[in-house]
Amino acid sequence: MSNITLKQLRYFEALARLGHFGQAADACAVSQPALSVQIKELEMRLGGPLFLREPRRVMLTHLGIEMLERARAILHSVDELEDLARAAQSSLQGQLRIGIIPTIAPYLLPAILDPLTRAFPDADIHIRETMTPVLIQELSDGQLDTAILALPISEPWLSEHPLFDESFVLVRPEGEATLPVPDPSDLQKMRLLLLEEGHCFRDQALAFCNIPASQRARTLDGTTLSTLVRMVEAGFGVTLIPEMAIASETRSAQVSTAHFTAPRPSRTIGMVWRKSSPLAGHFQGMAAIIREVQGTL
Repeated sequence: MSNITLKQLRYFEALARLGHFGQAADACAVSQPALSVQIKELEMRLGGPLFLREPRRVMLTHLGIEMLERARAILHSVDELEDLARAAQSSLQGQLRIGIIPTIAPYLLPAILDPLTRAFPDADIHIRETMTPVLIQELSDGQLDTAILALPISEPWLSEHPLFDESFVLVRPEGEATLPVPDPSDLQKMRLLLLEEGHCFRDQALAFCNIPASQRARTLDGTTLSTLVRMVEAGFGVTLIPEMAIASETRSAQVSTAHFTAPRPSRTIGMVWRKSSPLAGHFQGMAAIIREVQGTL
C-alpha cells in the first residue's frame, strides 16, 4: 500500500471520470500503454480489479467505487497544498482554470480577458465553457479553480460572489416592433423558443413566463442564443435573451427587441469557488476587475 503513487491516483481518477482508456490518457498527457501499466500496478497493490473492461468503455467495480471517493479526497488535498504555495507568492502563477456558462462566455470574455491577463501576467489562464451542472461537478472534482455563472448555486461548499445583475429582453420579428410588450400570461400563448435542457437560462425564462410543465412541450428548443434569434427572424416564434447578448446576436438579424415592464426578468452573474481554496484572495481580485469592466460596457 505504501507504494501507491499520486500519479497512479490521478490516472485512476481520470479513467473513472472519462470511462475510456484513450480519453483518460489524453487528459493525463501520457500514452495509453503507460496509463494502462500504472492502472494495472495500482490494482495489484490494492489486491483486486478497479475496472470492468468492455470493448468500448470501462466501468468501476465495487472496489473502484469505494476507492474513487478516497482518491479524489487525497488529490484535492494535494492540489490545495499546491494552491497554498501559489497563494503565498506575490503574483498568481501556474495554470488558472476558469469555467463559464455559454450564455455569458461570448459576450463577457472578450471584455475581461485582456484586463485579467494584465492583472495576472504569470498565470496561464485556461477557459472552459460548458453548462452549469458540469461546471459545478468539475469544481467539486478539482478540475476547475473558479467559475462565472448565474447565481444562486446554493452549494454549501462553494463561496458565491455576485458580479452584476442584468435583465432579459424579448426578441420578436421586426414587424412586431410596435406591438405592446407581452406580459408573462401573454407569453404562455405564444410559441416560445428556448435553449435546450440543461441551460440555467432556460429555467429562468420558464420561471418568468410561469409556463406549466404540461405546456412546455409547445416550446421549441435551440442549442445557442444565435440559433434562437435566427428562428425568430424566420418567424418561428419569440425568445428571451440576456441584455449583454443584444449587440452580438441582433446586429445582423431582422428582429426587434423590447424590455419588459417591472418587475423585469433578470439574473445575477457571479463567481464561485471552493470555500477551501487558498486562492480565494486572488479570485476576489478577479471579481473586482470583472465588476469594473462590466461597469464600462
